[in-house]
Amino acid sequence: MCGISGIINFNNQAVKENELRLMMQKMKHRGPDDEGLFIDNNFGLGFVRLSILDLSQAGHQPMFSNDDNLVIVFNGEVFNYIEIRQELSAKYHFKTNTDTEVILAAFQEWGEKCLDKFNGMFAFVIYNIQTKEIFGARDRYGIKPFYYFIDENSFIFASEIKSILPLVKNQANDNIIYDYLLRNKTNHNEETFFKNIKKLQHGAYFTLKKSEFTIFKWYDLAQKISKNKELSPAQYRVLFRDSLKLRLRADVPIGVSLSGGIDSSAIVSSLVYDFNLAELNTFSAVYGKDEASDESQYIDQFRTVLKNMHFISPTAESFFDDFETFIVAHNQPVPDIGPYVQFKVMEKAAEFVTITLDGQGADEQLAGYHYFFGTYFLELIKDFKFARFINENIQYLKKHKSLNALKYLLFYSLSAKYQNKLLEKTNPSVHQDFIHKFEHQTTINQMLYDSEDLTQSLLQHFEYKLEHLLNWEDLNSMHFSMESRVPFLDYRLVEATLSTPSNQKIYKAETKHLLRESLKDILPIKIAKRKDKKGFSNPRDKWFRSEKFQSYILKLINSQSFKTRGYFDSNIANKQYKKHLAGKIDASKEIWKWINLELWFQKFID
Repeated sequence: MCGISGIINFNNQAVKENELRLMMQKMKHRGPDDEGLFIDNNFGLGFVRLSILDLSQAGHQPMFSNDDNLVIVFNGEVFNYIEIRQELSAKYHFKTNTDTEVILAAFQEWGEKCLDKFNGMFAFVIYNIQTKEIFGARDRYGIKPFYYFIDENSFIFASEIKSILPLVKNQANDNIIYDYLLRNKTNHNEETFFKNIKKLQHGAYFTLKKSEFTIFKWYDLAQKISKNKELSPAQYRVLFRDSLKLRLRADVPIGVSLSGGIDSSAIVSSLVYDFNLAELNTFSAVYGKDEASDESQYIDQFRTVLKNMHFISPTAESFFDDFETFIVAHNQPVPDIGPYVQFKVMEKAAEFVTITLDGQGADEQLAGYHYFFGTYFLELIKDFKFARFINENIQYLKKHKSLNALKYLLFYSLSAKYQNKLLEKTNPSVHQDFIHKFEHQTTINQMLYDSEDLTQSLLQHFEYKLEHLLNWEDLNSMHFSMESRVPFLDYRLVEATLSTPSNQKIYKAETKHLLRESLKDILPIKIAKRKDKKGFSNPRDKWFRSEKFQSYILKLINSQSFKTRGYFDSNIANKQYKKHLAGKIDASKEIWKWINLELWFQKFID
């Protein structure tokens, strides 16, 4: 796990070493163990290394091919590098035990088709010294980041936006800010909060020949799906176990971020019972059993089998002390403070391990969010499966004591126009002038809200929603020089799971049915039977009523800069905050956007 950067000047002007080193310095947290650079006149590569595989100097980057013609900078892990290495060993003499060298050899052997061979998370660039051509690629689902700036003079890329910023002019992207404020969306397309900085999309590669920059899509999940292809619990268990086995490959200590939810609990249970790793380190956030957001009762189910459980308890005070650092670490605004909890978990984990395993991606495969009931119910109605529709609603009401499933069905049945109106009402402080100016320029793909069935809805989440979680995970872990691995995103597991019929995902008003069934012999019963979904839970509503935050928020929403930016109506913001302080409403998500967006402008744009 590392940070990569580069500068290519189209006017044949030599790359300045000090500019490349500045880019590297801006993300040194991604690679505290080593660094290197390569400059060939108008072409330059920079690299900072976090040592994971082959901790020796043999893993130094930029790395050269055996014939010294190709040079690579690579961020991530190709977990099946041993198998690929064996396949290539007859033709290629390997000098290191790294996956980086395997990528180089695979590219020499198969060209861009090598990407299909890789099981992992990656972003890399390969430069051909002889032809001066450049090849770059990103993994299937966007686990590892790749940002770039391009104009008629240069192409600049890096693992983090903050590394590019010193070399380009900063300007806010109001289209993305609209999506963030009104639809809670970030990282959903190639655009970023910075108008002239793009993101290479997941499952894409690019070529750069002279000044001709071309992007190709090398992986399309929709083409890998076979609808209604049943997967037995035993088959799922084999795939899941094999994904974990690959992701245990490392030369440094590994732990697990344990939330108490079924996803992270599945990882821990399998590691303990399938891999006999009772010495495993786990890291959790707790708030006290009287807090609604606390998950201690579920995390505690592992106390009898785990010896090394570690806990943090974020507070209003810790958040107040940390939120500026957190905002800067993320480069772009985030729509909720849930990722801050993960940020603190990673900080704790860094005291004990270098790698964590996390449960990201299971919700998008197995319909883990309750709003998926909306698209599932639509599917049942369209397929005339009325008996199952009625039974699922009865079961939902019985098990969840709620009519939310029908509310989700109603929402997904509405046109985009009315969906937008409902979402606007949840963000009343957003300035009406800003809404009217940008509501028809949203960059969100409407298919995310207008899917024909559950499988299509899940596919849309992989295309347009999952990546924001992966981006936060990457930035949270790498800020503390940690690598985070996501076993549920092994492409074999994803493709097989998404191909299953909907009733293997949702069954009798329970989400993730296939996962529950496949691990029911090792999952703690209390967790296997969980009905709720908390995510990165936290008592944010109470935090924003604390004395320090009261003073800070009132000063912020009455500041001249907040009033004149044009994104929020200061008068409405004041009314919302007063209601929040009085306990009449919970406006904490809206309050966080006031803070995050304003501070982002101050740190990155002003």
